[in-house]
Amino acid sequence: MEHRDVIIVGAGLSGIGAAYHLTDKCPDRSYLLLESRQALGGTWDLFRYPGIRSDSDMHTLGYSFKPWESKKAIADGPAILKYVRETATENNIEQHIRYGHRLISASWCSKQSLWTLDIRQDNNDALVQMTCNFLYMCSGYYNYDQPHDPQFPEVESFKGTLVHPQFWPEDLDYQDKRVVIVGSGATAMTLLPAMTDKAKHVTMLQRSPTYVVTRPSEDWFANGLRKILPASWAYAITRVRNTLFQEVLFKQAQAFPETTKRFLIGQVRKKLGKDYDVDTHFTPRYFPWDQRLCLVPDDDLFNAVNSGSANVITDHIKRFTENGIELETGEQLEADIVISATGLRLLVMGGATFTVDGEAIDFANQTTYKGLMVSDVPNMVSIFGYINASWTLRADLAAEWVCRALNHMSSTQTTKVVPVVPEALKDMPTKDWIADFPAGYMQRSMHLQPRQGDQAPWVNSQNFRKERTLFAKPLASDKALHFSAVSNG
Repeated sequence: MEHRDVIIVGAGLSGIGAAYHLTDKCPDRSYLLLESRQALGGTWDLFRYPGIRSDSDMHTLGYSFKPWESKKAIADGPAILKYVRETATENNIEQHIRYGHRLISASWCSKQSLWTLDIRQDNNDALVQMTCNFLYMCSGYYNYDQPHDPQFPEVESFKGTLVHPQFWPEDLDYQDKRVVIVGSGATAMTLLPAMTDKAKHVTMLQRSPTYVVTRPSEDWFANGLRKILPASWAYAITRVRNTLFQEVLFKQAQAFPETTKRFLIGQVRKKLGKDYDVDTHFTPRYFPWDQRLCLVPDDDLFNAVNSGSANVITDHIKRFTENGIELETGEQLEADIVISATGLRLLVMGGATFTVDGEAIDFANQTTYKGLMVSDVPNMVSIFGYINASWTLRADLAAEWVCRALNHMSSTQTTKVVPVVPEALKDMPTKDWIADFPAGYMQRSMHLQPRQGDQAPWVNSQNFRKERTLFAKPLASDKALHFSAVSNG
């Protein structure tokens, strides 16, 4: 049976970063990446809809070890995919990737300090097995095969084309077509301005508004620094600056929600003009950062609306008709193409099942350790980035922690590390794994996720600055972690 010291599940942004850190900091450890699809890149290879881009700047979404040198800080999907591929190529990571390998189940044996993985290969119903000492879950947070289905009423009546952005048809022709995008999140706000170049008209149909913030796609600060400093220095300085900016914006919104709301809505009024109904279409019922803000780079959404080539409608769908959508207000919205940009379907641990010494693990009954590990589950880390900052900031922190843990195990001749909630904290108050974030795509799966406690390290703080300190705590003095070796007796 094939064996590696570490098996990474997923060859997307997190998985490629994890592989780099292992190569750099744990060169004595063998590793393998299992990727269920036939290409690396994860999200940035899967999504191919018009205008696909990040809503985080690449100086924080990029890796800590690889400077982003393009002028555009708000990058499109192909540019991000190229960056991830370059990282893999430059560090000889591709030779460690097995494509078409999907993790189905994982079983831990304490007597051997070993994970046994059941893996399904493409075009093969039989499962193959591999073993590893440490399992590193970088499979992302959503279902690649099944997006969220909002159950549109009477959708079968529609004679036009219904598309989900997750499965964008390569041959979709929207030239001179009437397009309706259902949704109000980042995907919808990206699609609207990107499709106006060809479509006859584009409408974004939303049940309720989302907060938006606009900024230039090019970062003058970063581009200026690169002219006078080495690229790595300029990148590091910009990364610190932008991280601080994200943190200040989030804290301001939490401390002064009314003021932040007035500021954000005021900026929208400036962009759309005094005659536009901002109260209806761009004023959410919640406070800023109760859900993630949507980015509008270079005012592209506002420019599309102001030009008349696109509009926003805030209403509920009564039913689909042969030629479009009937709204609750009675308005008939004609469409040739309807795009369901209604969100993702989250997936716990890539959809795999887990057992520890023959006992099935229900993650909903476990407690998170630093948002990295799960109580009573040994030698496994799962990556989930920030919801209020760039994903990779947390993925990098986690990768560094994993390498320190592996090196600590080598130096102490231990083979197992497991977080154990002490008896005194068994009854501590708990809350959702992602707390105080009522976005629908999160709330739909919170009951499946581990819980978090009310004190470190049994928390998932989603706070970059706090976690830099929390993750750096010396492993030898961390009483929550239990290290042990396989007994020869």
